[in-house]
Amino acid sequence: MSAIIDEIKECFTAHFKREPVRIDKLPQSGSDRIYFRIQHPEANVIVTYNTNTAENKTFINFSKKFKSVAAPVPEIYSCSNTGNIYLQEDFGDISLLNTLETQGYTGHVFELYKKSLLALAHLQIKADAVLDYNDCITSKEFGKQAILADLLYFKYYFLDTLKIPYDKEKLINDFETLSTYLAHVDHKYFMFRDFQSRNIMINGGEVFFIDYQGGMKGALQYDVASLLWQAKADLSDDWKSRLLQYYMDCVDKILEKPLDRNRFESQYNGYVLIRLLQVLGAYGFRGLFERKSHFLTSIPLALHNLKWFINNKKFGIDLPEFERLLQLIVEDEVISRFEPVKANSKTPLVVRINSFSFIKTGYPVDETANGGGFVFDCRGILNPGRIKEYKTQSGQDKDVKDYLEQGTKMPEFLNNVYNILDISVEDYIKRGFENLSVNFGCTGGQHRSVYAADALARHLKNKFNVKVEVNHNNQNNWLRSLE
Repeated sequence: MSAIIDEIKECFTAHFKREPVRIDKLPQSGSDRIYFRIQHPEANVIVTYNTNTAENKTFINFSKKFKSVAAPVPEIYSCSNTGNIYLQEDFGDISLLNTLETQGYTGHVFELYKKSLLALAHLQIKADAVLDYNDCITSKEFGKQAILADLLYFKYYFLDTLKIPYDKEKLINDFETLSTYLAHVDHKYFMFRDFQSRNIMINGGEVFFIDYQGGMKGALQYDVASLLWQAKADLSDDWKSRLLQYYMDCVDKILEKPLDRNRFESQYNGYVLIRLLQVLGAYGFRGLFERKSHFLTSIPLALHNLKWFINNKKFGIDLPEFERLLQLIVEDEVISRFEPVKANSKTPLVVRINSFSFIKTGYPVDETANGGGFVFDCRGILNPGRIKEYKTQSGQDKDVKDYLEQGTKMPEFLNNVYNILDISVEDYIKRGFENLSVNFGCTGGQHRSVYAADALARHLKNKFNVKVEVNHNNQNNWLRSLE
């Protein structure tokens, strides 16, 4: 990591003619790209480190073309000689999804969605005339083969994991029919591929777009479907309908001719289905195969979204085997497989979480009659206590938390802890057990163990609504030593 930081400093200094004041690693997303924020007196800058230089080149070239048609995308300041690093304009930390989650379904948020759709229509259509689709990372166009690939991705990584019997030949025939139908749309322009509210940043009341390096030529409907049917956003049918009509109004004005709205909406519904299935495939791969808990918890949301869609929308063609399977995978019994058990007011279970020092106090005593439980050794994680400015802080201070989240393998460590603990907590809730002990130890009981204990407490409360007690055994000791 130090070599990367040095290269970032060199790239920044070469462009801005001054050294950065501070470089912070940002939390990693689902990709392998690593993001940093550089602070300097004139403006903050986002740095992307990515060894996939072809992907970097695509993003930079797309950004320049989008800028040329006045689209709301970041300015690219510079790129390193290796091509692994580029500096871009920083739009801050607030996304459209953040705004929705904090403000709710207000008129202001609705207007931000409208701004996003107007800017989307402008970018899709205007940029199409100036883009070189040879810059695309993979396919130049989201045509029949790409649609079929998304359907097979869903089949392999989600549908087949359910072990529901089906006629493989009939299903593939339905996939062929659907992909052929959707490939023949009237309007193909630039398609983001992942146009959702996390990738729309809000700054000064305006909207800005990021993360479009996977784009290609494709149907206008796909990006609209991605935004309006994002499971996490959970937009009402009224909002979806009104926003779709508004988007079509925007397209009419930009193209200076009216759409065939019946045909556009019929194909839009087909792309909604494709997007919902592609998301389930991604959740299946990240959650069921890579065992990342965040994606597992998103599966029920996506299935409820799909259930509402197939019960209320039509997409104009007959797909008998596929439709039969879709009805089966949204049955309550299937959805319940992915929904965690929730504690209620009558659930007796209390999870007692301790942080402690292996050196100063040793293992905490289990005061319950059960014994057992778990002990996790955090000493394999880089120790913030070895860094001068963190010595007088704890795992509850922001700087230490940022260091553990961004500069160590603590997120990976905790993800594995969650996978282990979730099995016991779910079982204990079902069986009416009363106690579960979980302990995190580190050298001084001040940084890593404290952070891990608090993180697990949040996870268990959010996922299971279970009663949690947290005790930091050494916190008072190290605070007293500072007096």
